[in-house]
Amino acid sequence: MPTERFTTSNFPMRTKCYSVRLQSLTQITGKAYKATSFDGSEDIIPASQVFGQDYDVTKSDAYWISAWILEKKNIQYSTKKEAWFDKDGNMLPIYHIEKHVPKRIEPVKTEPDATLTR
Repeated sequence: MPTERFTTSNFPMRTKCYSVRLQSLTQITGKAYKATSFDGSEDIIPASQVFGQDYDVTKSDAYWISAWILEKKNIQYSTKKEAWFDKDGNMLPIYHIEKHVPKRIEPVKTEPDATLTR
């Protein structure tokens, strides 16, 4: 009986990212960005961990940055808006599963209309 091994090739590579509002994100080298948040904190973010701009935010610039690198950096961020990205940098769809339970309706007792019956 063959046993199936679970390897990384069986599962697609996914990265959890947060939408981070930044005052500025400046590319300092080909492999790094300098991120400045609105509270004045600055830090260096690897270019491989920046997944692009979040165009849904209109009042300021926001960027998709991987969650694991944000935990290690001194940048102000919120965990309210998150998304998953594949290894090619494409955003994966977000699914919300809701279970619908219909209300129980009691049957109405009706008598047949005498004028309609034969």
